Amino acid sequence: MSIKTATVFLAAVIALPTLTASAFASSDEASCGNAPRDTWMSEDAVRSHAAEKGYKVRNVKVEDGCYEIYAIDSEGRRVEAYLNPTTGDVVRTKLDD
Repeated sequence: MSIKTATVFLAAVIALPTLTASAFASSDEASCGNAPRDTWMSEDAVRSHAAEKGYKVRNVKVEDGCYEIYAIDSEGRRVEAYLNPTTGDVVRTKLDD
């Protein structure tokens, strides 16, 4: 094995854990976890919590273990926001076209 090949291989081996950790971290940020349903906030509490964050909630449903709200944000845009069902924290949002 040449020195150049060994250097490239070593760099790849060193970079792989960093890239893998970044991928897991980003997917964890968007996760609502898997808390038992009896520990979740009520739908009314989620609506209230979202309103405190500046959302005018139009609809609430459950999607992928999260509360998904359809709302108008503080800038007047239609959004879908996914909230952690036990904390009410917003884990991801997307603009609704």
